Amino acid sequence: MLKQVSTYFSALLFALFLAACAGTGTQPSEMEIRSGVIEQITAVELASDTHAGVGAVIGGAVGLGIGSLIGAGTGRDVAMVLGTVGGAFAGHEVQKRYDQPVPGQQIIVRTTNGVLVSVTQPVNPNLFKGQRVYIEGNGEKARVVPR
Repeated sequence: MLKQVSTYFSALLFALFLAACAGTGTQPSEMEIRSGVIEQITAVELASDTHAGVGAVIGGAVGLGIGSLIGAGTGRDVAMVLGTVGGAFAGHEVQKRYDQPVPGQQIIVRTTNGVLVSVTQPVNPNLFKGQRVYIEGNGEKARVVPR
């Protein structure tokens, strides 16, 4: 019973690891570009770009591997489960050290048709108030770049 649970848990961790590594697979497409003038730039902090949970998945997989080297029979199964849980916890703690906010900026641009557009992005030191710029893309992927 415990061995079967351990096997299913190992398979689940492996599947999570593969899912965390998978890309979105989007194809390049046309990009919307608007132009305008920067009216305001405000410093902000952006969430880290590290993927949540990757540390726990990798730590759990390593713990599982180490646990499988210990003992035999039921003791080995217990060591694998404890190694997986302990490794996942340790991996999560290590990842938290690198999960620090990064500096960013909220940029308000008045487009050529008079509409105000707000874009939040990583800091671009080449941007300043009154500068003519392009807004590339839209939504979460929008970026302000010098003209």
